[in-house]
Amino acid sequence: MLRRILFAAALCLAPAAATPGQTPPPTYARADTAALHRTLDSVAHAFHGVLGYSVRNLDTGERLSLRGDETFPTASLIKVPILVTLFDLVQRKKISLDDPLTLLDIDKVPGSGVLQFMHDGLTLSVGDAANLMIILSDNTATNLILDRTDIRPVWDKMEALGLPHTKVHSKTYLRNTSVAMDSSVKYGLGVSTPNEMARLFALLANGRAVSPAADSAMLAILADNADMESMQRSVDGLVVPHKTGSIDSSRTECALFPLQSRVVVCGFTKQDADIRNVVDNEAQVALGRIGAAVVAAWPRKPEAGSY
Repeated sequence: MLRRILFAAALCLAPAAATPGQTPPPTYARADTAALHRTLDSVAHAFHGVLGYSVRNLDTGERLSLRGDETFPTASLIKVPILVTLFDLVQRKKISLDDPLTLLDIDKVPGSGVLQFMHDGLTLSVGDAANLMIILSDNTATNLILDRTDIRPVWDKMEALGLPHTKVHSKTYLRNTSVAMDSSVKYGLGVSTPNEMARLFALLANGRAVSPAADSAMLAILADNADMESMQRSVDGLVVPHKTGSIDSSRTECALFPLQSRVVVCGFTKQDADIRNVVDNEAQVALGRIGAAVVAAWPRKPEAGSY
């Protein structure tokens, strides 16, 4: 736990200006963004469907995107806004991460996660459910969290952060709980844009989504995400806070790469021709190429991947 906290805290600390007698802040290398743009666009143009991305270097200010303001289904990536809203409510002492939750048969939904296989009456904490929601993308855990936070507060929190197009529509696998049925039918569980989700990860990295302490804790959870099949598939030696999403015709991922500088990358697909649920699904491979290209574009820290 200490290792996770120290790692996430380091990500959240933006470099400060040096005072007399102190070591000056680091000079960050810049990428050949024109070449990177060509590489990423070629991945998008070769994709059999629609692919959009947003890339932000938080330390140099470099940005590039394709379809950055276009709306896409989020799939399980919307669980990050749910997590942020939960921690905001914890910060305001509306909820405690130690509050108990009791798992009932009626709570269990299919798809990703393990709670659907657990015995009725299992007791876990809100914090346990939050970890499962991100690390294993547990759908049942997500619904247990939404029972506590409700859906509309997620909308309110995202709008307060300047993310008006980022919405969760319903509980997972329970469309009858949707608060926006037309949008739910069109986008599924949630909707966002590459630029908005990149902004959310940037806020987390800079300690401005909820608070520096809360954002560090959330980054630590995101760093333990077990899904390594998209942007992370060819990235070695880095511990990357990230979250993925997957439905038949859409794949998503947002990641904060701790290179020599901090780089946020978000990739979204929709209308995918390849809807297979396999490791080498075309969208997952395309997102992997995006992740690899971004990691190659900026240098790493000499101690990258260590604590």
